[in-house]
Amino acid sequence: MKKKFIPHINREISWLSFNERVLQEAEDKRNPLLERLRFLGIFSNNRDEFYRVRVATVKRLIKLGHRAIDIYGEDPQVLLKQLQNKVLAQQQKFDELYLQILEELKQNDIFIVNEKEILPEHENFLTQFFHNEVMPSLFPILIDNKKPFPFLKDKYGYLYIKLISQQNPSQIKYALIEVPTKVLSRFVILPSSKNKKYIILLDDVIRYNLDEIFSVFGFKCAGAYNIKLTRDAELEIDNDLSESILEKVSKGLKDRQKGKPVRFVYDKEMPQDMLYFITKKLGMNDVKDSIIPGGRYHNFKDFINFPTLDMPHLTFQNPPPISIPELDHLNTPIIDLILKKDLLFHFPYHSYNYLIKILQEASIDPRIHSISITLYRLAESSRIANALINAIKNGKKVTAVVELQARFDEEHNIYWAEKLKEEGAEIIYGVRGLKVHSKLFLIEGKYKNSHFKIAHIGTGNFNEKTARVYTDISLLTAHKGICKDVESVFQFYRDNLKIGHYNHLIVSPFNMRKEFIRLIHKEIKNAKKGLKAEITLKLNNLVDKEMINHLYHASQNGVKINLIVRSACSLVTELPGYSDNIKAYSIVDKYLEHARIFIFHNGGNEKIYISSADWMTRNLDHRSEVAVPVYNEQLKKIIKDLVQIQLSGNQKVRIIDRHQTNQYKQPQPGESIIRVQEKTYEYLHHLAPKK
Repeated sequence: MKKKFIPHINREISWLSFNERVLQEAEDKRNPLLERLRFLGIFSNNRDEFYRVRVATVKRLIKLGHRAIDIYGEDPQVLLKQLQNKVLAQQQKFDELYLQILEELKQNDIFIVNEKEILPEHENFLTQFFHNEVMPSLFPILIDNKKPFPFLKDKYGYLYIKLISQQNPSQIKYALIEVPTKVLSRFVILPSSKNKKYIILLDDVIRYNLDEIFSVFGFKCAGAYNIKLTRDAELEIDNDLSESILEKVSKGLKDRQKGKPVRFVYDKEMPQDMLYFITKKLGMNDVKDSIIPGGRYHNFKDFINFPTLDMPHLTFQNPPPISIPELDHLNTPIIDLILKKDLLFHFPYHSYNYLIKILQEASIDPRIHSISITLYRLAESSRIANALINAIKNGKKVTAVVELQARFDEEHNIYWAEKLKEEGAEIIYGVRGLKVHSKLFLIEGKYKNSHFKIAHIGTGNFNEKTARVYTDISLLTAHKGICKDVESVFQFYRDNLKIGHYNHLIVSPFNMRKEFIRLIHKEIKNAKKGLKAEITLKLNNLVDKEMINHLYHASQNGVKINLIVRSACSLVTELPGYSDNIKAYSIVDKYLEHARIFIFHNGGNEKIYISSADWMTRNLDHRSEVAVPVYNEQLKKIIKDLVQIQLSGNQKVRIIDRHQTNQYKQPQPGESIIRVQEKTYEYLHHLAPKK
């Protein structure tokens, strides 16, 4: 039976369009200069992950031959070519922007120099720095045709060096040096000279001293070029029933380090004979589409941490988190206030310390007997985890559901799971066949003869580091029905046979898809009756074809639909007969938009949900996610107002059109300028009760 045609933009193509929006931020001169440089780092980091995960998946599909078209819905070979073309075009733009920013840095007396531009007054400093700091961390490898080629690690940058014998110039050898950015900063700040600031990359510090490294072996350097290999990052988990999930993930992590190469990036100035030699050694000469020419430097992600140089006018000066005097001056634990009314936090506009404080207070409150929590991505020195450890030491029962398969955080999560277990926590290693992505905690206590519960349902991870740059929402409530549902979710994590019945929460993979489809169709029914019908969705990604089809159906029946999608959006806007009533926008600014919000007009009795889930097949069908209704009318109004600010924004807002042009939304004549994130701060600051 032929599948029904659903117009959509390929997820990978749409994601590259999102990363182009990040590149636009590097180009946007409204951003401070050093922040533009950091946006280049963010763009590069995003693209690296895209290759390790998404391009690697496409390459695996290609190996399936014709079967891949039936599984994937399109020819992966054709798609790969489209992706490579778009990536190369973006790389060209990236290189142009980097050179442009370098010139603008010079105008601000900041000079990023290479080994050929060293000033005489810096020579002694560099020599000493190299001997004392760099040389002990270098381990050069001479490439020998008679020995196996050295293993190149994923995420690492290398200098690939051509050496010529001092005794016999016709004798040529090649060598590799890993740039040791794991132990040293990529950026070396040189002594200032005449009020000018100089920075040299670690790569060039090594280049500057290469002859010293190899002269003792009778060779001199004839060229050194940056290379980087990106490997398939899929975590293979075998089905060995004799192993625990912890053992399987640990084993999978070791295997992932040896993943197949999916991209080899090289300095385009590299001579062809050097390129041919190394790609042959890597066995990549038959996969030309994986060999990508680049600039002088790779691993540009390091530029995210480019030094601020004590020049605040060249960086974002974020306002302080909004204080909530009602919480700051409480004479009782915050839990007591939550027992009386729901609280809603908006990070990073509100301080994440409030959430940490709730757990810290619970850890020592004699009324509290247990804390249950889901952990997906924790900060490296997690105050959340430390609060849980303190709770254990104070005799509380702590249950932590730790998702070991949170991509690229697996080792980190294994560490915290083992640490919490050592301290006495009950650790649940996720759910077989599902990723636990929900953001929950449940605090249970007893006062006199009365039992009580406090629940947290949020859109973001329990991570105080990312909470400074990700926009997320947390709901704290003592609503008995919601708390009972949250308790049922934790019972499911403990015993996967107890699926539970949910009266308030929408929980994937059990009822989320079905419930959101029901809410969409309720809007369709109202539209057919001539009533107002409207849906507003704020998501990170909208790619699930079934959900997109239901949105098309709603649009065709007169339902007004507003979409705010930060990243991949496969829905095709501006398509007559399908999406006439759909408008879609994307906001990319200094904070990463991460909250998920769903608003259904519902005949005037609006239903508003916040959630950890995007509308992707993985979230709806293969993850444990939670959406919670917001019942408090005051809090509903706040969410509606904030979403309206996003819809009315005309700075840093792009229109998502069918051609993926990323056109900026412009203020209309007479319309005031609205930069969404600044306006959001102003709104919440005005809302905060004054002392």
